[in-house]
Amino acid sequence: MKKFFRIDTTYKFEWNDLRCFATIVNVALIMIYGLSIAWFGLGIALVGVIKDLTVDHRINGLLMHISNAVLNVFFLMQIWK
Repeated sequence: MKKFFRIDTTYKFEWNDLRCFATIVNVALIMIYGLSIAWFGLGIALVGVIKDLTVDHRINGLLMHISNAVLNVFFLMQIWK
């Protein structure tokens, strides 16, 4: 696996690792408990957008978190219909 992903150094924890794990948990919770859990995902996405704008300054992360926020807003709108 290290050769395939070209991992040459030891693992270094990043905040995106934690946000990625939280997003995976969000997807699982939506599948188990329904769309009302999308509030959790929206919070994660908004924190990601703020961090991308203030700290990371990377367009790919910003686009990813904005799209995740839009998706969670869409899920919440499905509840209110």
